[in-house]
Amino acid sequence: MNIFFKKCLIKMNYFVLTLLIIISVYFLIIINVYFFQSTLLYKPTENNYSNDKISVSVEKIKIPTTDDIEILSWYHDKNTKKNKTILFLHGNAGSLENRIHKINKFKDININFLIIAWRGFSGNEGKPNEKGLYDDASSAVKWLKSKGVFENDIIIYGESLGTGVAVEIAQFQSFGGIILESPFTSMIDVGKDKYPFLPVKIILKDRYESNKKIKNIKIPIMIMHGKLDNIVPFRMGEKMYQLASEPKYSYFSDYDNHMMEYNKKLLETLKSFILSLN
Repeated sequence: MNIFFKKCLIKMNYFVLTLLIIISVYFLIIINVYFFQSTLLYKPTENNYSNDKISVSVEKIKIPTTDDIEILSWYHDKNTKKNKTILFLHGNAGSLENRIHKINKFKDININFLIIAWRGFSGNEGKPNEKGLYDDASSAVKWLKSKGVFENDIIIYGESLGTGVAVEIAQFQSFGGIILESPFTSMIDVGKDKYPFLPVKIILKDRYESNKKIKNIKIPIMIMHGKLDNIVPFRMGEKMYQLASEPKYSYFSDYDNHMMEYNKKLLETLKSFILSLN
């Protein structure tokens, strides 16, 4: 009998030890993710976009932020007051050069544009974070206004992570319109989707809760999303469209992944939306 209890006790000790090891490893993972989550979210050196030659003239400028960081930006002005100006807010990876294949297409839409690089991206100083990116975008709006561009002539264009910034700065404002490409509901939802085993809601610092803010946008909105998106699930873009106020428009592609193809159909949709804002 004593031998039996000894064996049970040994097995129990092994079980408890194994459980403690698993719990310890789990908490080490949580601690590691908490302190290094910025590197998971912001990837300035990752090149997952196509490169292309610049076929439109751009003025390379530095825009000062409220915390004294100068962010590299490209400005293209067709020198006509008839054109709207797109403020392009890019996603969480890559450089300005990685968006050339997109901004090259703007010349066919007769649009001015300003595309900014986030702090910590494209050689800019500073470290990217939610508050900092909001500052970067707001500083770009302020710069455009200093150039004589009226608020209702500015179209805010957010790409992926940039949609979270676009929604933030467009709240309660009278911009000409807003375009969201591959938007997410919140970074909390994205984190839960990618890391369902982690307490994302507790440990996440940069939350970008667009689903709570989009109702505060009262200007025309266009939401574009590919149904094959394997980074931001299509259901999030669909949900954002449902939450958006009228007037709202959508371009939901059956074949696009996260990096949407700037094909003829997408460009015609963009052009129609922009023309409707005049």
